[in-house]
Amino acid sequence: MNIIYLHGFLSSALSIKGQQLKQYCQENTGHQVYLPDLNMHPEQALDKVSNLIESLQDVALVGSSLGGFYATQLVAKHGVPAVLINPAMRPWALFRSLFTEQQLPFNVTDNWQLDDSQLDHLAKIAVPFVQDADKILLLLQQGDEVLDYREAERYYSAAPNMSMTIVDMHGNHAMDDFSKKIPLLLEFLSYSIK
Repeated sequence: MNIIYLHGFLSSALSIKGQQLKQYCQENTGHQVYLPDLNMHPEQALDKVSNLIESLQDVALVGSSLGGFYATQLVAKHGVPAVLINPAMRPWALFRSLFTEQQLPFNVTDNWQLDDSQLDHLAKIAVPFVQDADKILLLLQQGDEVLDYREAERYYSAAPNMSMTIVDMHGNHAMDDFSKKIPLLLEFLSYSIK
């Protein structure tokens, strides 16, 4: 299986969870983990991952926060399975609440500024309901200090498009106990690959 890990906003290809997943797979499985840098315009990031999906076989996604939003759009486009970790549901609204108009464009990296047109693009591409819901495992933590876990829980459990969901009582946005969940998510992805 080829697993593409999609990091969140203000993270990178060196994300802790991505590195944990890669190390676990190297030590315990034959799975290959790809860690693309997604610090770029959302349209470019999605094109980059789409091209990677199309170049590989037996592909699965793991996405955290903004990466979870991206993964949801990519599942709808490519029909690949995904595990979502505290996914951002409406990143355009989240970023507008975090950054005032005076702070936009926001310098994310030396090469990327997040601006209003990109936020509008995110709103435009968001799928209105979960597609291929049976191929998605949703991992949420009620202690998420960045996102309201209930928003994702409602979206991914709306009938008839219900995804498998696991909600932990405490935790945080980073999901610090992610390494303990790796065997479970790999089992789900292996089962869900066509």
